[in-house]
Amino acid sequence: MKIKQVILRHLKLDLLEPFTTSFGTEYDRDFILVEAKSDAGISGWAESVAMVDPLYNEETLKTNWHMLKDYLIPIILKNEILHPDDISEKYFKHIRGNYMAKAAMEGAVWDLYAKKQNASLASTLGGTKKKIEVGVSIGIKDSIDSTLDMIEACRVEGYKRFKLKIKPGWDVELIEKVRNVYPDIPLMADANSAYTLQDIDRLSALDDFNLMMIEQPLAYNDIIDHAELQSRLKTPICLDESIHSLEDVRKAIKLGSCQIINIKIGRVGGLTEAKKIHDLCVKHDIPLWCGGMLESGIGRAHNIAITSLPNFTLPGDTAASSLYWAEDIIDPEVTVEKGTILVPDLPGIGYKPSLEKINKYTIHSQTFNIS
Repeated sequence: MKIKQVILRHLKLDLLEPFTTSFGTEYDRDFILVEAKSDAGISGWAESVAMVDPLYNEETLKTNWHMLKDYLIPIILKNEILHPDDISEKYFKHIRGNYMAKAAMEGAVWDLYAKKQNASLASTLGGTKKKIEVGVSIGIKDSIDSTLDMIEACRVEGYKRFKLKIKPGWDVELIEKVRNVYPDIPLMADANSAYTLQDIDRLSALDDFNLMMIEQPLAYNDIIDHAELQSRLKTPICLDESIHSLEDVRKAIKLGSCQIINIKIGRVGGLTEAKKIHDLCVKHDIPLWCGGMLESGIGRAHNIAITSLPNFTLPGDTAASSLYWAEDIIDPEVTVEKGTILVPDLPGIGYKPSLEKINKYTIHSQTFNIS
């Protein structure tokens, strides 16, 4: 497979309402779309999930653009690719870090590869599910009542799991009141690294509320303190920001740092690495779910595809497009029915990028051709 052209586009979509976590509030979403065109004129699409500011991790939209333009795209254009696995295992192996940039480039090639095989991306990855269960991620609101209203709206729509963002001072009281109103809903908390081991009494108090898990309570680059914390909690810990590779997962399992792992394709460097993590977790009975980064429909389509693999046994964050965007950039948009999303069986990601809408929201683009 020869890539003859790559187009980068910087897009901006306004969120329907602000989304607040322990590290800040987002009112809109800037992101990069990668379109890779083959010599046969077929396009593969993917999305960089890097944020404008280095808050979730060290990558940003600008650093991703730089890495794609100056390093990753030139490599892709000068090499013939037999299989998308070659990208991370061979062509990008010497470039350290920059996982989100790598994932965006690799993801576009995966989509293109699946289309050339006339197969869905899900089946090409080894997915077996026809539909996936999904949950919803609810940011920090201005009041507990606002949180309860959001939960009720999503509960009526059938979402299978409810994730509440927490931080010190917005945690135990919140969870307690939610549990009083909804004693039986599948509920979890996501701390986005807002705590330390000095907060162990506060975190231990969450054991009383029958949570599915507490996601990434401690430092974004830690697996040692998480192991100590997990030994002192009844509630399973799920690692997110700490997991960037198969090696991170191996070490976390060996140390007992968590009982559940969240895979974000961008965070782990792409679909190939995500598959490897999936297979290792199968061997160790570690359940998986797919996290979200407020993706557009193109990023959501990739999340749906990876979630079709069998060990993604917990509902992920891939909610409907309409929960976040006035309009998405794919046709049809991602929809949820009774808490599930149908896995597309059309070639590639299974959703058609709308060039009209993409152009509408594009701030800047750059085209790179084979020399």
